[in-house]
Amino acid sequence: MTAPAPTRGDAPLDFSDYRGVWVYVEHRGGTPAPVSWQLLGVGKQMADEIGAPVSAVVIGSQVRHLADEATAYGADSVYLVDDPVLANYRTQPYAEAVATLIRKYKPEIVLYGSTIHGRDVAGAVATLVKTGLAADATQLSVDPSQGNLLQASRPDFGGKLMSTILCKRHRPQMATCRPGVFPMPDRDPSREGAVIEEPLGLAEDDVPTKVLEFIPETRHVDLSNAEVIVSGGRGLGGPKAFEMLFDLAEAVGGVVGASRAAVMAGWIPYQHQVGQTGQTVRPRVYIACGISGAIQHLVGMQESDIVIAINSDPDAQIFRTADYAIVGDMFKIVPALTARLRRMQADGNGQGEADGLERGSRQRSQSVAKGRPEIAADGSPAEADRG
Repeated sequence: MTAPAPTRGDAPLDFSDYRGVWVYVEHRGGTPAPVSWQLLGVGKQMADEIGAPVSAVVIGSQVRHLADEATAYGADSVYLVDDPVLANYRTQPYAEAVATLIRKYKPEIVLYGSTIHGRDVAGAVATLVKTGLAADATQLSVDPSQGNLLQASRPDFGGKLMSTILCKRHRPQMATCRPGVFPMPDRDPSREGAVIEEPLGLAEDDVPTKVLEFIPETRHVDLSNAEVIVSGGRGLGGPKAFEMLFDLAEAVGGVVGASRAAVMAGWIPYQHQVGQTGQTVRPRVYIACGISGAIQHLVGMQESDIVIAINSDPDAQIFRTADYAIVGDMFKIVPALTARLRRMQADGNGQGEADGLERGSRQRSQSVAKGRPEIAADGSPAEADRG
């Protein structure tokens, strides 16, 4: 049975010219953001459901290698705009490049990572092509019975509700999606796909903004790509205690995360927040310090390979999710752990221990995932664990 066509007023809307799922490949200086490949995985699944191809969009300068990588991660074809004007990310030329491709090739769905870069370019593209944009999705599905309607769901009201955003009257349907939510697909370097190259159509003089200098942050946090995360919660008691977490993170080559309670208290900036209303992460090792284990937080880190929890409360909910539980005073445990790691590094054993921990996390990842209570994206226990 064919679904009734959407209408604008009394006139039916014809979207028959729109076909395919596109994924915008985000990168910095030619280094891809993992969320791009994660979205290719879920994009491929949706494309298979509606019998359409999945394609990647690569915009930049000297980025042909990203087209090959996109093919290896599942793209059937790649749309490539490679121009010196695109050497540094600027909203106008990147957005116009994507919008021009959309107008010419008419994809049905376009996905972007919910990052600073992805949100910026997606919002600009939506304005240029006059379509809607679902922001910060954590679940994606497509309904072939409703004209291939994209259903993009995201947490709202502090994680208490899940909202599903639909774009019934415009194409393409677009969404930004959180990094770390969707699994990384397998890479197959033997895959082959078409690369469609298109010109930018802009000269440097056409772009009003100029990049004079790029100064990286001295204490940059990239939770989505981190292999080790040291997170702090309300149990830290204040912002000063986060310094010991930064020291531990530096010793293990990781970054610092935080619970919603710590961020809402103003102890640490929002970009460190892990959880349903923060970032969803998949590190090899997650160290939770003074975090009680609210469901909203567990949703954001339950896919970690190994979870180590440090808490003075033996009944803390976080221990149900942890692989290793340390009950005690974190203000003594964390500095002692940091000092031990630094001594090991000074003795030349630190890297070997780190490598051993990473190997252990890889070996344990499947069994650990099966053994922990799963938490659904809406904050409720997963079906298999109910009752």
